[in-house]
Order: sequence, then C-alpha cells, then structure tokens
Amino acid sequence: MLGLARGKKTQERALRSPDMNTPRLVYDDECGFCMYMIRWLLRFGEFDPVGFSELTPDQAARLPDEYDDCMHLLTDEAVYSCGSALEQCVARCGAGGRLLVRTARRLPRWEQIRERGYRFVADRRSVWGQYRSCEHVDREPAGPDAGT
Repeated sequence: MLGLARGKKTQERALRSPDMNTPRLVYDDECGFCMYMIRWLLRFGEFDPVGFSELTPDQAARLPDEYDDCMHLLTDEAVYSCGSALEQCVARCGAGGRLLVRTARRLPRWEQIRERGYRFVADRRSVWGQYRSCEHVDREPAGPDAGT
C-alpha cells in the first residue's frame, strides 16, 4: 500500500498542521488536461506542483517504478499515488474538501471505486483535454485571494 493508514482524527490533524512541509504534487506536465486539474487543486489547496520533467533524483526515487502512469502526492510521511493521491489532495482543499473525502470514505468499497474512477478519467485524458486543458501550471498561492 502506497499511503499510510492512520486514524481519522490523526489524519485530519496532520492535514491541518501548520508546520508540515508543503506536499509536492507530481503530475504529467505534457498533458493539458492534467495541468488544468493541477491548477484547479492549486486554487483551493497548498501544494508545490512538480511536473514529471522537473523531478529531482530524490523525488523520483520515492515514486513507484511506473510513476508516469498517474499523479502522486509526496508528503514528509508518505507517497500517495493515483486515486489515493487525488483523495489526499481533495482532503487538503479546505473544509469542503475534507467533508467530501470523509463522506466518500464511508461508502462501501470506497478504495475500489476511487481507483477505478481515477483510472477511467486518466485513461481518457485526451478526450477530457478537448474540453478542459491548459499549457502550463501557475505557481501562485492558494486560497480565495490568490492572484488578486
């Protein structure tokens, strides 16, 4: 398992901890749809975006062998990949994101639904990219006043 399993309260405290280093959000920087989605996550959460082409050797060493198959979230404690990475990112996108993830985790077979859903979207990136795409990821601060 790529992510660390923890109790819900411990996990929520870790998500809000001000002294935690900014998680690194690793993504396919050649995919317009992927970059669009990363920009959306950056709008609501605090992440350090790192494209596959920008990975340092240390960061790449923490990732699975087939790392270019999906997105990843690197924290001080863990590496989350694919659907698990997306779940962790959404949980770090304010109170609404935390509520959404807490609710989803109550669904039967949530992990299976999460991973299949992620794969469904990821395997059709070129289709989604026809509707939502961008050419780069802005590295601006998160929050409602970002960019103003």
